[in-house]
Amino acid sequence: MTNITQRIDAAVNSAISEKRLVGAVIAVMQDGQLAHFKAYGQADREAGRAMKEDAVFRLASITKPIVTAAAMRMIELGKFGLDTPVTDFLPAFKPKAPDGSTPVITIRHLLTHTAGLSYDFLQPLDGPYNTIPVSAGIDGDLTMEENLGRMVQAGLTFPPGAMWLYSVAIDVLGAVMMKAEGTDLEGVTQKYVTGPLQMTDTSFHVTDAARLAQPYSNAAPEPVPIGDNFKQPFVPGCGPINLGTSRAFNRNAFQGGGGCMNGKAMDIVRFLDAIRAGGAPILSEATTKQMMSNQIGANRILFDPTGSTAFGFGGAVLMNPAAAGSLLSEGSWSWGGVWGHSWNVDPGRKITIVNLTNTTLEGMAGQLPRDIQQAVVGA
Repeated sequence: MTNITQRIDAAVNSAISEKRLVGAVIAVMQDGQLAHFKAYGQADREAGRAMKEDAVFRLASITKPIVTAAAMRMIELGKFGLDTPVTDFLPAFKPKAPDGSTPVITIRHLLTHTAGLSYDFLQPLDGPYNTIPVSAGIDGDLTMEENLGRMVQAGLTFPPGAMWLYSVAIDVLGAVMMKAEGTDLEGVTQKYVTGPLQMTDTSFHVTDAARLAQPYSNAAPEPVPIGDNFKQPFVPGCGPINLGTSRAFNRNAFQGGGGCMNGKAMDIVRFLDAIRAGGAPILSEATTKQMMSNQIGANRILFDPTGSTAFGFGGAVLMNPAAAGSLLSEGSWSWGGVWGHSWNVDPGRKITIVNLTNTTLEGMAGQLPRDIQQAVVGA
């Protein structure tokens, strides 16, 4: 880990100078110790506000592993099981399969994105998730009940368990958790994850707007600010990702388990490294091993064209680093967030990397995440 800060500095400063990135906070832990923690660039370019280490970001899908960890703790406590039918808690949630049947969807299906649900940005513009539409949970102020009803109306894209497809499943899981616990999702995550880990700035609503990073979308000649009702292109031929900046302050918007939390880098690296290190004080070691192991059998995630990446509970699991062209070890656990984030847990090296940026898609799926991995593990 010698000179890790110099190498990360070089990678991030290149992204800023090449106008791929506006600002970032990067945290790296090695064997439980903080090896790098630094802010870069600007939190708000137009206001001239520098990025700071305690900046708060809209987390998008970094919400998923947090909610997943809370669900796993509830499973440990016997609140429900992996194979509990969703209808035990949400009786009206009965979307039909393509053959017209009403299959059983379980907690396991939700956790692994194998339920047959989808996202609007992974369907064509004339697909049901765009025409109804079904919210991805990062825009608007629908109620949870209304969005669940829309999912039922849209139906399933395949029978549960047949394949993997990224989806609104963790929003549904969040609804199950709220029913099982008798409180909102903020209360559930606070009880089981963010409270015990003292993740003081990770929540479903922002209270300190002065620390919130302004988001940007990559464009020429430089990233453009994202406002409300922003359409972020993602998959060619599919609907855009609908982003809404006001949602972080809207207490009427449903607390979606798939993408609605806000938080800072230190909270997230502390959480992910707790999972890497065996789960204390929130989960058992056996549960964390499950989370970081392949839970989808021979299926593979669709975002890796090499077919080298499976899925655990809360993140992707790297099965074949060489085939994937990855620098990380076999068994590494990773994901990101559409507002511009990526994270990696490399259990073999005892390394956890958190890259929170305010620039999409660069911070999630551009050159920067790989450059940071290279800076941390490539030397």
